[in-house]
Amino acid sequence: MAETAAERAHPRGRRGLGILCAVRRAWGYPLFYGLLFLFGLMSLAWSLTAALINPLLPRRIAGPLGRRAIGTGFRLYLDTLRACGVLRTDLSALDSLKDDGGLLICPNHPSILDAVLLISRVPDLVCIAKAPVYDNLLFGGGARMAGYIRNDAPNSLVKMAAQRVRAGRQLLIFPEGTRTERAPVNPLKGGFALIAKTAGVPVQTVFIEANTNFLGKGWPLFRKPEFPLVYTVRLGRRFDPPTDVRELVADVERHYRAEL
Repeated sequence: MAETAAERAHPRGRRGLGILCAVRRAWGYPLFYGLLFLFGLMSLAWSLTAALINPLLPRRIAGPLGRRAIGTGFRLYLDTLRACGVLRTDLSALDSLKDDGGLLICPNHPSILDAVLLISRVPDLVCIAKAPVYDNLLFGGGARMAGYIRNDAPNSLVKMAAQRVRAGRQLLIFPEGTRTERAPVNPLKGGFALIAKTAGVPVQTVFIEANTNFLGKGWPLFRKPEFPLVYTVRLGRRFDPPTDVRELVADVERHYRAEL
């Protein structure tokens, strides 16, 4: 930052500015770890609660309630990050998807936060979750109650996912299969296209763009980023239900690379 004339004339002003910057940097670390701890507490509290009440509720009530609870919790957490000045987002483009019917929502996948961003904004969103999430104390109870789909059985995954979107649900799936390792996107997996073909539903591409690689592939969980984190989400092209799985995968990947 360029030094002002007032700062050059008043050494105390320079020292004061330096102290203020140092305080801000020092405060960033406990704030960062405190917010991570808060997310863990919120997740654990709901996971344990969901594990207790899920067996007592009919499936038609448990699933929507579980998904709404997760979406509300993520939204409150993101609001807390914004209030603390560590996060800025523009997720407004997702609002146009709320009233759409059965649909695959397919974003790129730069960081662990991607699912949190989308679930916080799109109500009643069904997800495909990795098997360790189902077995995790922090998230397992909530994922099971929400009716999220395990990804460790490909045949049943495609069948269950197709059933959900044919019934009018919106399904969140990351076509890269994992977080992006080499920009702009990894080579896409074919699972999303197979689900779209089986269910006969369109594929809505979504682009997540950020000013940081925070919690991307290779970013250690306890490595503090520079704040504020800035995330912008925009909609891409909507692809019609495919007749050829490989062709759709190639078309979507070209679209990602052109837009990112």
